[in-house]
Amino acid sequence: MNFTFTSHHDFLVAVDSDGCVFDTMEVKQHGHFHPLIMKHWGLESLRHEIVTLADHVNLHSQLRGSNRFVALHRTFELLVETQAYAKSGIALDWVEPLGKWVQSEANLHHETLKAAAEADPRLQSVLDWSLAVNKDIAENMGAVPSFDGVREALTTLRERADLVVVSLSPHHALQSEWGGAALTPLVNAIAGFDVGGKPHQLTLAMAQAGVSPERVILIGDAPGDLKAAREVGISFYPTLPGKEAECWQQFVDEEFEHFLQGNYRGEREAGYIQTFEQYLSEEPPQGL
Repeated sequence: MNFTFTSHHDFLVAVDSDGCVFDTMEVKQHGHFHPLIMKHWGLESLRHEIVTLADHVNLHSQLRGSNRFVALHRTFELLVETQAYAKSGIALDWVEPLGKWVQSEANLHHETLKAAAEADPRLQSVLDWSLAVNKDIAENMGAVPSFDGVREALTTLRERADLVVVSLSPHHALQSEWGGAALTPLVNAIAGFDVGGKPHQLTLAMAQAGVSPERVILIGDAPGDLKAAREVGISFYPTLPGKEAECWQQFVDEEFEHFLQGNYRGEREAGYIQTFEQYLSEEPPQGL
């Protein structure tokens, strides 16, 4: 997919979408991802376990905001360890090959999964599920507003920096969400997982803007965002789950100027990251 834009500034601010700009993460999980897991693999008898584990993985763990296939595998990796699954007699023959695929494939999207499913048909059900999720979201998900203060923040930031969206959501979904909220005119470009992973998206954006890594910052809400920022050598500013409006205000009021002046990275950034990492748990729910 083509990802080009015209740069107007000497700085670049990249922003994640789900859970950072829009309060969509829980809506998508509960309204679309979870129900289609139950329906697709006939797992209604394990609803409690799946919802509990999927919420942990996707919303409250170090995998928050990760690629859907990575999160799906981790959810079911935890599920097969539960007593309820052991008693269910259900066989899930796609979990093991999915794990091998997410560990070996650099670009986790539908085209590469389709190729993998041709080699191992057990993965076809995962591809079918993912396509069904996209279709269900496109047809049935209502408009979700942006977090308080986001519009004002983006309006301020764009006066001194180029803005791009980097996300693991499909491009058509991003266009719908940003367009529906009338936020598209505030950003230079939008990249979804159709473009590739976030490090690749960021690399392309920096090339388009013609800026060096020290002039780029990523605003995100997930460990994967931090990892992507580190991989390409740029700064990172986190929004905390449940405190999104406060975090956006803090960035606009204080940290944006520090970033522009070149003194955000270091102790200031480290303090935000330490707080951010304390928000997300490594331990799965107990008692399942």
